[in-house]
Amino acid sequence: MKQESSMLFSPIYINNLEVKNRIAYPSLGLVYSYDRKLNSRYVEFYKARAAGGAGIVTVGPCGVDFIGSGIAFLAIDNDEAITSFQELTSEIKNAGAKSWIQLFHSGAYTHPFLIDGKEPMAPSAVYSKYSKTTPKEMTPEDIENVIDAFAKAANRAKKAGFDGVEIIGSAGYLITQFLSPKTNQRTDEYGGTIDKRLKFPVDVIKRVRKEVGPDYPVTIRVAGNDFVENSNTSKEAAYFAKAYEESSIDAINVTGGWHETKVPQLPSVLPESGFTYLALNIKRAVSVPVMASNRISSPLAAEKILRDGCADMVNLGRVLIADPEWPLKAEHGRYDEIRPCVACSQLCTDEVFSGRPVGCIGNPLAGFEKERKLEKSDISKRVLVAGAGPAGLEAAITAAKRGHKVEIYEKSGSIGGQLPLAAAPPHKNEFAEFIRYYKTMVKKYRIDLFLNSEVDMELIKKRNPDFIVAATGAEPVMPPFKGIDDPGVISAWDFLKNDSFVGKNIAVIGGGAVGLETALFAASKGTISPETLEFLFSYNAEEIEVLKELLFKGSVKVTVFELLAKVGKDVGKSTKWVLLDNLKKHGVDIITEAEVLSVANRTVLYKKDSKEQSMEFDSLVIAAGSKPVNSLGSMLKSSKYSFTEIGDCTTPGNVGHAIHGGYLAALKI
Repeated sequence: MKQESSMLFSPIYINNLEVKNRIAYPSLGLVYSYDRKLNSRYVEFYKARAAGGAGIVTVGPCGVDFIGSGIAFLAIDNDEAITSFQELTSEIKNAGAKSWIQLFHSGAYTHPFLIDGKEPMAPSAVYSKYSKTTPKEMTPEDIENVIDAFAKAANRAKKAGFDGVEIIGSAGYLITQFLSPKTNQRTDEYGGTIDKRLKFPVDVIKRVRKEVGPDYPVTIRVAGNDFVENSNTSKEAAYFAKAYEESSIDAINVTGGWHETKVPQLPSVLPESGFTYLALNIKRAVSVPVMASNRISSPLAAEKILRDGCADMVNLGRVLIADPEWPLKAEHGRYDEIRPCVACSQLCTDEVFSGRPVGCIGNPLAGFEKERKLEKSDISKRVLVAGAGPAGLEAAITAAKRGHKVEIYEKSGSIGGQLPLAAAPPHKNEFAEFIRYYKTMVKKYRIDLFLNSEVDMELIKKRNPDFIVAATGAEPVMPPFKGIDDPGVISAWDFLKNDSFVGKNIAVIGGGAVGLETALFAASKGTISPETLEFLFSYNAEEIEVLKELLFKGSVKVTVFELLAKVGKDVGKSTKWVLLDNLKKHGVDIITEAEVLSVANRTVLYKKDSKEQSMEFDSLVIAAGSKPVNSLGSMLKSSKYSFTEIGDCTTPGNVGHAIHGGYLAALKI
């Protein structure tokens, strides 16, 4: 049912341009080429987001010159690029969206290896923690050249058919470097007072406006708060926004802080819509449309932002990577059909920061729109799927979409496999949204689901399917430690699943992702909830320091033992620091290079620095990995049936490994 009264799907004007709804796909690095040029992978990706119903699709970041972007970003710094961008803008418009482009210069954030070892440029020669280099201080001629590069790039964008251009003035890139007293130490007209630091972005805006004319939409993406010590706060951000409006900016896109901030910008630790207050702060200062960004996941949250008057549009970045059809599904009230973005960062942020192409753990088509296109099968087959974890569920739904008759058998009493375990630790609850999605799709495609039904050869002979998908999962590894079967020794899986009572002092054996998240789960026991914190803070019931202690000091003391020199080997680089920071705040002790010898009698006997040591605990939780459960596959190998094995029953991996494997397997049936 279409949501007729929704503000989210009402039109809005930017300058004189009407946009059909309040949803924008923002510029996000994709790393689909290393030659600075568009290719079919980019085109298919952006086309899918436009066809999915977004009002604006923003292409980029696109470098305005080589020194400010390098080889890993698209570029619009020469006239030869116009033709290929014309093809892309036509595709976006034909799909029903307005096409935008983000004009990009990273300044000191440029990594030298991306610009052939050349020296990055910035307002001042201040060492960058992000690029780990000291840039060259820009001369007046350099400044003029960069301003001119922005203007000429905007002109090319207009010729290429883009409906609007966005100037990047956020994330710690060049414009924010000019704005910040931390990175701008100039003594000329571009440095010193706040108005002098403002001169560079204002000059860029004015020159771009002169180049494209008064009726062409020009917007800017800004940092609502740098979240960096000795830099700009939300107070200065509002001042900057007002100056931008006075300089002819048509809309302001508000995001969080710099890349080097210690305030998480994207991971699940940031609450949904957590930075909307930054957009409201800007909206109070200006009259042009304001866009809110960061962790806006659900249609209800997006609608609330608009209805509460916090912003005029919302940016859906990773959300539209996870499901490009989010807008169409939301518009027609099909909320439960939306593939979730769980803010894991595993195949998006982690990949782009590692210089690899962006994808999505939950959407096997993201970045593979052409190669993995789903098509109907010539022959409809009867398919039996053994296992209702994410691999089996994705395979079943994909096979059903292709026209096969599918039935799923699951030995437990519920679907999801390890998804409930993944959703148990703090800030990971959104992993349970996969279960919501798959339940909806199983029902939509009329897939027969049989719970508490283990697949064996007797069942297979009875059902006699044309094809079998074995997705029987994995089980936890319990190492052969002395005392492994003692009372008080449990697997991390059992602990997370049953939320067992473990006493006040526990050990976690294993410092990988599961071990660390299990440790945080245990250490969070007894801490106050956000609602309790709000209550105590509102009534000044406790001092601030006491509230901090109540947030992080619970009823359980946790110690992690890890054999390697560092923990979190399998945790993504963009989220590892957040997890380790939370473990530190919760007082979790981590002992590395510790070879555990025994867990008998609730005592961890371990060797470190060639010395045997021991510590006593109330409970010991084993997080030593998992191993495949593939007995069904072994039986099928000697049978007449056609089959495939997918997911953890082949090689244990993460949720993305399971979902992608399930999808690809179903394409071959």
